[in-house]
Amino acid sequence: MTTVNVQGRAALALADAATWASKKSGRGSGGMIGGMIAAAIDPMIMGRINAGRPVALVTGTNGKSTTTRMLAAAARTARRTATNEGGDNMDAGVVSALRAGGDYEVATLEVDEMHVPAIADKLDPSVLVLLNLSRDQLDRVGEINSIERALRGAVNKHPGMTVVANCDDVMVTSAAWECPNVVWVSAGLGWQGESTSCPRTGGAIIRREVRDAGAEQDGASVSYVDWCATKRLPDGSEFRRPQPDYSITRDGMRVDSEATAAASGVPVGTCLPLSLSLPGDANRGNAVQAVAAAVALGADVREALAATESVESVAGRYSTVSFHGREVHLLLAKNPAGWQEALSMIDRSADGLVIATNGQVADGVDLSWLWDVRFENLDDLAVVAAGERGADLAVRLGYAGVRHRLVKNTVDAIMACPPGRVEVLANYTAFRDLKRALDRAVRQGRESMQSATDKEGIDVR
Repeated sequence: MTTVNVQGRAALALADAATWASKKSGRGSGGMIGGMIAAAIDPMIMGRINAGRPVALVTGTNGKSTTTRMLAAAARTARRTATNEGGDNMDAGVVSALRAGGDYEVATLEVDEMHVPAIADKLDPSVLVLLNLSRDQLDRVGEINSIERALRGAVNKHPGMTVVANCDDVMVTSAAWECPNVVWVSAGLGWQGESTSCPRTGGAIIRREVRDAGAEQDGASVSYVDWCATKRLPDGSEFRRPQPDYSITRDGMRVDSEATAAASGVPVGTCLPLSLSLPGDANRGNAVQAVAAAVALGADVREALAATESVESVAGRYSTVSFHGREVHLLLAKNPAGWQEALSMIDRSADGLVIATNGQVADGVDLSWLWDVRFENLDDLAVVAAGERGADLAVRLGYAGVRHRLVKNTVDAIMACPPGRVEVLANYTAFRDLKRALDRAVRQGRESMQSATDKEGIDVR
């Protein structure tokens, strides 16, 4: 139950009124404005609403929303769960999510990397999931090393917290290095741009492929990428990839340690099948970290795995929309690592590809990261550059040798593609605006169809 004082009750009442007004006026769900008002009136409202219930925070540069959706689904197999499904991952969004959770038993919350320390102090989380850390919008976030240090501080400040950390990511490993309760997950790492040097000593990171003779698939030993820093830590110890407790393999989720075998109730070396609805290797890694966190919260490992498999779309990402003779498949990417992963998910047999980039504050106005993304292998597709910063993208595609057209309006860019399957890859606000436009068009189409059938006296129920 929510237990708040008089100040907190006043804050929640005004927040509920603001949320209602926002919905009624058609300005949105009202979650952000409600949370902002509640926190302004009572800065301690987040902790008061939660009242000491278990909380899992999910953070990282990429995959937060997807992993949180998977973790929420997994946690619901055991307990009533509150979560911020809309992706509002700062203080106001967290307050609104907890408020909307009602009589929940556990909360699973996506949190922006920069806001983890403050939110962790307010909620004293049971679990923190560290997915990955790579360069994001430089003009908004700054250098990634500062984020690693802030997360490291949050981990060290809450020693009772279980940290589920991707041991394939050098930056994440550094943030969780001193944690006494860490569950290491080999979740993979497609982008290694920030993993060339040790964030603690500045020494180079050396990588090598290792054959794991103790693990086999189809009779062959499995390989993984080991890494270590050439320069030792100040205490003389070696900074290198920890041995994982769970690993993602081609077939599923493997239990690698005695501790996680005891927690999950399956023998060491067991590979539990995983067949996701969502595409991409990154999402497989996200799923394993979500399951590891759910097990730490008390869920059954097999039920948690099955729950992650049921997740099909996250706030419209990965969804397919029928639009004027085109099946439009939507993908979101926000930074070099995310773009590189999303490009690997594109259907190369599609009839067209639209790439849309805006440069608003939420996207980061500095689009120099476009030059870090490898577009060079898109020459088999009919590519259309779109968005407010479509011209910047077109220049990058030109240097990559990709034949393309420039059509700034993203809906018009889709219509410029041949009928059939159209892949759309967009950054944050370009994706948001396109999703709204497509939803509006689909809704208007349904209303027109309903109006026509009503005139003819046809019951379409």
